[in-house]
Amino acid sequence: MIKILFVCHGNICRSPMAEFILKDMVRRSGIAGDFEIASAATSSEELGNSVYPPARRKLAEHGIGCAGKTARRIRPEDYGDYDLLIGMDEANMRSMARCFGGDPEGKLRLLMSYAGEERAVADPWYTRDFQATWVDVNRGCIALLESLRPDMKGRFTERDA
Repeated sequence: MIKILFVCHGNICRSPMAEFILKDMVRRSGIAGDFEIASAATSSEELGNSVYPPARRKLAEHGIGCAGKTARRIRPEDYGDYDLLIGMDEANMRSMARCFGGDPEGKLRLLMSYAGEERAVADPWYTRDFQATWVDVNRGCIALLESLRPDMKGRFTERDA
């Protein structure tokens, strides 16, 4: 089983979008049992809050639900519990490295690096552009899944955007 934790600042927009987009992809592929996928925050300001309504609506536009998800903060033990800890931006990466005492096993990665881009996922909290975030997260998740399961190559396209 491959265990993935997506991480952003508040765990109400980008990381839960990534969590539920990837969960949907593996479910549609019939490989959900091969994965454990979750998300968390680097900060405590949104703890216990649901997915932000515009992010929830963007997922719903694509038939993806996120009912029951509430924000939680990363914990030091997450490093041992997950195979990959995927940040949405450089600030997330720094916060994870501080929390985990570094990255001795090379588990920390930026989501967009899987798509060949060393940049942040567009942050809709500031831009209010949830479509741009959807496109980034969808591209990143497709590339992540293809890197983990080469047999999935070409199964998902940006038509999903």
